Amino acid sequence: MTAGADPAADARFMALAFALGRRGLGTAWPNPAVGAVVVRNDGSGPVIVGRGWTQPGGRPHAEVEALRRAGERARGATLYVTLEPCAHHGRTPPCADAIIVAGITRVVSSIVDPNPLVAGQGHARLRAAGVAVDIGQGAAEACRAHAGHIRRVQAGRPHVQLKLAVSTDGKIGLPGRRPVAITGEAAGRRVHLMRAQADAIMIGIGTALSDDPELTCRLPGMSARSPVRVVLDTHLRLPPTSRLVATAQQIPLWVITGAAASEAASNILRGAGVEVIRMPTENAIDLHDALRALAQRGITRLMVEGGATLAAALVRADLIDEAAIFHGTRPIGPESVDALEGLPLAALAQAGVLAVRAVEQVGHDRVETLFRRTPSA
Repeated sequence: MTAGADPAADARFMALAFALGRRGLGTAWPNPAVGAVVVRNDGSGPVIVGRGWTQPGGRPHAEVEALRRAGERARGATLYVTLEPCAHHGRTPPCADAIIVAGITRVVSSIVDPNPLVAGQGHARLRAAGVAVDIGQGAAEACRAHAGHIRRVQAGRPHVQLKLAVSTDGKIGLPGRRPVAITGEAAGRRVHLMRAQADAIMIGIGTALSDDPELTCRLPGMSARSPVRVVLDTHLRLPPTSRLVATAQQIPLWVITGAAASEAASNILRGAGVEVIRMPTENAIDLHDALRALAQRGITRLMVEGGATLAAALVRADLIDEAAIFHGTRPIGPESVDALEGLPLAALAQAGVLAVRAVEQVGHDRVETLFRRTPSA
């Protein structure tokens, strides 16, 4: 740590940077949702002179936004940033260069960016220009905050978050795969916030047919934060009359299908504004291939909301990185649909891959959050 640094102040300002970065979740892809804070101390104590977060579509970057707001007050100041500043020319010049030009004298960075185009070069460029660089403040939080970016860079797929609403008897739907309300209004609002923070939300064709969902964010004033909707549909059975297709012109809808799916059905969906993504298989879609296809299109954070067959397949393939289990307060019957088809709900944690990170009360319901312990492709 740089001589004279204040660990408590560093922790406080980095916490603010993480809070700012969360504003970009769901809109910053294909880039990570980074937060940045410029802090100046002229002798009377630290003062925040600039704040920034990654803007929609990934540009401008958080550092550039914070420096723009700080203006000349950035000279001699400290920059707190949740991910290493970039050092390569993409659609915009390197953030490391902008930091140097702005006159920042110290950078506090949470983690090294695993992107091979950066990978320590941003920090090195800053140090070479005489900027003091401290790395590691809030590193654990940064790994969670940027899990989608890290997973996409290192494994070529998005970070996968499974959401399940489960009754007290471990069920998620009525017999015949009919939908049922399991949790209350407060839990529903939490789910819509999760949708707003995801790049995309995925379901299987079974859920699309039984529930006819829209998969939008319906919090007041946040409809524009609705994620890309993704349906796994090997044989293109999604009806053109479904609510998903009806809203495809307003909110992106991607359907992942097999090589043998009807070209006529594909043309109808495309005519309605749906992007049809064909996989090189005539049978069940390989989940690894599907996730790679999403990553190639820029998706970093994928929320999975249904149903039991897809959830179980992801568990078996070891493709779940995070799970949010919403536990309701009543049973719905022994003949109802199990949360994970062919697997006990405990299978999520039994393999030792996911560990419980938090348990909280949301309204009358309980939410259990699990997070991956170790990296996986």
